[in-house]
Amino acid sequence: MATARISILVATTFLSLLSGLLLPAKTALADAQAVPRDWHTEWPRTDFSRSAIPYSEILSGGPAKDGIPAIDRPEFISISAETGLAATEPVISVVIDGVARAYPLRILIWHEIVNDRLAGVPIAVTYCPLCDAAIVFDRRLDGRLLDFGTTGKLRYSDLVMYDRQTESWWQQFLGRAIVGTLTGSELTILPSRVEPVARFRDRHPDGKILIPPDPQARAYGENPYAGYDGSRTPFLYQGSLPANIAPMARVVAVGSTAWALSLVKARGEILTGDLRLRWHGGLNSALDTADITHGRDIGYVTV
Repeated sequence: MATARISILVATTFLSLLSGLLLPAKTALADAQAVPRDWHTEWPRTDFSRSAIPYSEILSGGPAKDGIPAIDRPEFISISAETGLAATEPVISVVIDGVARAYPLRILIWHEIVNDRLAGVPIAVTYCPLCDAAIVFDRRLDGRLLDFGTTGKLRYSDLVMYDRQTESWWQQFLGRAIVGTLTGSELTILPSRVEPVARFRDRHPDGKILIPPDPQARAYGENPYAGYDGSRTPFLYQGSLPANIAPMARVVAVGSTAWALSLVKARGEILTGDLRLRWHGGLNSALDTADITHGRDIGYVTV
C-alpha cells in the first residue's frame, strides 16, 4: 500500500470525514459565510476569509480556547519504574529511530495534545476522546515548526486543533488545516499504536512513559466521559448516521477503508494489500467506566 495510515475510531466520525480522505486538500477562499462574532473576539489572528469547510459544521464543545490545556513540556520516567497503571491500560506508543515513548490515555483524555520531540523529531501526540482517535503528527510543515493547542471546538465530534504560529484550525483526524492562513495544508502522520502498557513494557523495556505535569491538577485515572461507550451517538454530532453499523461502534481504518473492530476480532486477522491486521485482547476502554482501570476489554490491533 502507498500509505499505512491505521486508526481506530468511532464509525460515525470516520464516515463523516471520509470525503476528506478521498479528496485532495484544497486551499479555498471562504464564501460569504457568517463568522460568529465571538470567534473574531477570541481568535483575532485567525484568517476567517480562508476556509475549506462550511462554518456551520464547527460547533463549540464547551471549553474555550486552550480550556483543555495541551502539554508543552512533557516529562517522562522509565517504563520499568512505572507502577501506577494497570497492565491493560491504554497508551499511545511511538517509536522513532529506536527511541520509544508511551503516552497514557489517562493523561491524554485531560489534555488531548502533547507537543514533544522524539529522537530529534518534533511531534504532536493527539487524542480525541469523543471519537476515540489517537494520531501522531510531525510538527514540521514546509520548513516551519508548529506547535498545537485546542480550540474547544468540534467538527463531526472530532477535535479541532490550532497551531500557535498562525492560529489556523486543523481537523485532528485528517491532519489538515480547515480554517485560516494554512487552509489546505496537511501534516505528516507518523506511525503509532494504541496498546496496553504491559505490551509496551515488553516490547520496549528501555522505553519511557509520560507522567502528569501536575498529578494534583486533574483526576488522572478517572474518565470524565464515564459511560460514553454506551452513548447512542457521538457527542454534539450533527449529520447523517451510518445505516449498517452502530454509530458508536469502533472501526479500524486503513486509509479510506475501515472494518468494524468486532469483525477483526471475530476473524482474528484481516489481510489488506501488504498489511496483516491482527486483533489482540487485553486493552481497557478509556471511555467506559468512571475508573479507566476497570474499563471493559475492547482489544487492540497490530500490523
